[in-house]
This record gives sequence, structure tokens and C-alpha cells, in this order.
Amino acid sequence: MTSNASQSPLDFTRILTAWWPLALSWLLMGIELPMISSVVARLPDQQVQLAAFGGVVFPLALLVEAPVIMMLAASTALSTNSEAFKVLKRFMGRTALIMTLIHVLFGFTPLYDIVVVPLLDIPAAVVEPARVGFMIMLPWTWAIADRRFHQGLLIRFGQRNEVAIGTGVRLCATILVLGAGALLEFQGAVVAGAALSISTISEAVYARLKSRKVIAGPLRDSPVNDVVVRGTKLLSFYVPLAMTPFLVLAMQPIGAAGIDRMANPIESLAVWAPLNGLVFLCRSAGVGFNEVVIGHYKEPGARASLSRFAWIVGGCFSLFLALMSLPPVADLWFGEIIGLERDLIDVGTLILWMTIPIPLLTFLQSFYQGAIVDAHRTRYITESVIAFFITTTLIIILGVIVQPEHGISAVVVATTTGNLIQTLWLWARCKMKLGM
Repeated sequence: MTSNASQSPLDFTRILTAWWPLALSWLLMGIELPMISSVVARLPDQQVQLAAFGGVVFPLALLVEAPVIMMLAASTALSTNSEAFKVLKRFMGRTALIMTLIHVLFGFTPLYDIVVVPLLDIPAAVVEPARVGFMIMLPWTWAIADRRFHQGLLIRFGQRNEVAIGTGVRLCATILVLGAGALLEFQGAVVAGAALSISTISEAVYARLKSRKVIAGPLRDSPVNDVVVRGTKLLSFYVPLAMTPFLVLAMQPIGAAGIDRMANPIESLAVWAPLNGLVFLCRSAGVGFNEVVIGHYKEPGARASLSRFAWIVGGCFSLFLALMSLPPVADLWFGEIIGLERDLIDVGTLILWMTIPIPLLTFLQSFYQGAIVDAHRTRYITESVIAFFITTTLIIILGVIVQPEHGISAVVVATTTGNLIQTLWLWARCKMKLGM
């Protein structure tokens, strides 16, 4: 972290200064999903292609890349000197390779038909578009691992602006690919998969290039000391972190499997992508708050300042989502902006209000998780996600039994309730074990 930052008290303004480049980066990523859904919705065979992307391709790709998504937090916390950086880079490469091979197995071999199709109970019309879309997303996992690893280094050494600029590069690449796909009228799931893959590769290249000066300068000059986490200590630090997004993102295919076993599955899957896109847009800035907490938690008075920031800014994002949930505004979002057909607009408008607490809960989770990572007690994060996983799974199973009119309503209730339980678990652990 920069030395200048540590010379002034950690007040709201300093937190805002540290947070906004990361928030902007996440917000730009949040814009990506609605943009993709909007283009796919305007291509032929709207419902099937949206269902393929939102119900199969994206959830499966998220699940495969989940173990590498915490490379940003790990690199921010552990890339303190050249030796620590090299150790973590080797670990990142091995992990990304393993997950890419898993992607190959489930996308390019008969395991797709043997395991994925029956497990998710994918509607017949969706099977092949989803298969092709998932194939195209093969480079995604490695690109995310490399990007987040180098972004963590940039954040560690005060280069947060470069993270936001890199996301801008990614968004430009997304727009170019979506524009080309729309002009050529490729299948929607193919366009979506290509846009995500190419844009993430572009951002990874940018992050790697911008990391060179840090690696050759301040990282090289940092003394090698006992802050080099390797071997079993690295595994015990990272595995609980990796389990967190893995269990959370596992809810995407589990949710899809639940929807496929409830009423009106294709309609629900088609709404899921644009609804998820809006919710992610509103909660994304809260995800970026995690690195701010990790970087500043040790400063005097940081706990109270960071907590206050989480409540105030998180509450503002939940208020914004509440406004978006008002029927006239929701109609505008799902209809004019995303381009859904009337029956799908009605489903999205009916359900969106159930997600209102999620942005605030995300900020609070980032606050508690940052404190836990700072204390190297990452097992508590895993416990909270297990609580999330159990809660959401049970509610989805209940939905399959009860059979609501639209399966997506059960999945949204499950997700919101699971986030509440996860936040409460983190709060309890921090209060009991960390004295917060």
C-alpha cells in the first residue's frame, strides 16, 4: 500500500478514494451481463438462446472458474515481495490448468451428455446451443486466474486505477464482439460466450502488461522476510477462500437444475440472465470493497470507519435496486433496455423486488470477510458459505416440491435468504472469535 495513505486517518473520504477504482471496475463488469443479455435477446430464437446462456453456459463456466476467482484477494494479501509473488504465481498456474482441463472434460467429451444434461435436466431445445457456447468459453478460466492474480499485485502496490482502466479495455472488447455477432446474426449463446472469453483475455493482457513496472520496481525492492506463504500454509490459506466462490457459484447450476424441474423452465431460464445481470450490477461494487478492507483493516480506527462505509454505501445500492424494482422502471429495464418479450417482462417485474437486500448484504459480507482474511482465519468464510449453500439448496428443493408458477421465484428467494444467513454467520464469527 502507498505510504501516503497511511499518513492520514482512515476516514470516509480515504475509503472512498481507495474503493472507487475497484468499484468502477466491478460496475463495468456488471454492465457486461445486461449488455450481453440485451444483444442475445435481439438475436433469433430469443428464449432458447437466453436460456442456453443464462441457464447453462454462464452457470457452468462460473462453477469451473470459481476456485481461481479469489486469486485477487490472495495476491492482494500475499504478494508482499518477489519470492512470495513467484510462489503464488506458480500456484495460480497449476490451479488454472486443472480447472481448464475440467472445462475440456465437461465441454468437449461425452461427459456433457452423460453428466451435464441429465444433472441439470436441460430442455431438449437448449442442449446444443448451450454445448457450443460452453465450448467457446474454454479460455475464460485461465484468463480470469491470470487477470485477478496480477490485479491483486496492482492493488497491493497502490495501482487501483489500472484495475479500473483494464476493465474499461474489457468492456470495449465486449462491445466489439457483441457488435460483430449481432451484425453476423450468430447464435445468441455463441455470441455471449465469445464476448466473455475475448473480453476477459483482453483485460488479462492489460493487467499483465501494467504489472511489469511493479514487478521490476517496488515488488523487487521489497525485502524477502517471513511473509512468504508456501506449501501447506498456502493451501490452508487459499483453499477456504476458493471454497467460498465455489459453493456460492455452485448455486448457479443448482438453481438452473431446480428451475428445469419446476413450471415454465425455459421462460424462467430466459429471465434469469437479465435479472442476474441487474442484481450483479447493483451488488458488484460491494464485492470490490473486500480488497479495501484487506488493505486498510490494520490501520487505527479502521474497523468503525469501514463498517460505517459498508452500511451507508451498501444501503444506497439497495435503495437503487428498490427503485429499479418499481413496476414502471422494471418494465423499462426488461422491455426497452434488455428487449424481452412481454410475457418475460412480466415475470422479471414480478420477481425483481425480492432481491433488494442483496447489495447491502454484499457490502457487509465484504467487510466481515476482509477482517477474517486479515486475521488469516479464512475457515470462517468457508463456514458461512456452507450455511449459504445449505439454506439455498433446501429452499430450491422446497420449490421443486411446491411448484410455484415460475421456478425462478423460488431460486431468487433462496438466493436472498442464503445471503442473509451467510452475512449473519460472518457477523457472529467476527463477534465471537475476532472480538468485533
